Amino acid sequence: MKQMEVTIMGQSYILGCPEGGEQSLLEAVGNVDREMSAIRDGGKVKARERIAVLAALNLAYALAERPLAAPPRTADGVTSSTDVDALIRRIDQALGADGQLL
Repeated sequence: MKQMEVTIMGQSYILGCPEGGEQSLLEAVGNVDREMSAIRDGGKVKARERIAVLAALNLAYALAERPLAAPPRTADGVTSSTDVDALIRRIDQALGADGQLL
C-alpha cells in the first residue's frame, strides 16, 4: 500500500492508498476539504471535530441521494449474474456492516 500526504483544511495527513487509487483518493480529499472549508467559512461552527462530523454527514447524505448506475446488459438485454453480484456487493458496501442486503 502506498502512502500519500494530503492537506485538508490546512492540516497535513498521511493516508494509505492502494496502488492505482491515487486519483480517487485525491478526489475524495478534495471533496472533504471543500465541504469542511465551506462549513468553517460559514462562520457558525469553529471546532474542527464538529466541522468534520457535519462534513461527513453532508457527504454521506449526498452519496445516498445519488442514483445507482444501471448494471450493464448483454447484447440480448439480459443482466449477467456477475453484474448482479457486483451490484449486490456495491449496495452492501453502501449500507455498511449493519445493513447487509443478502
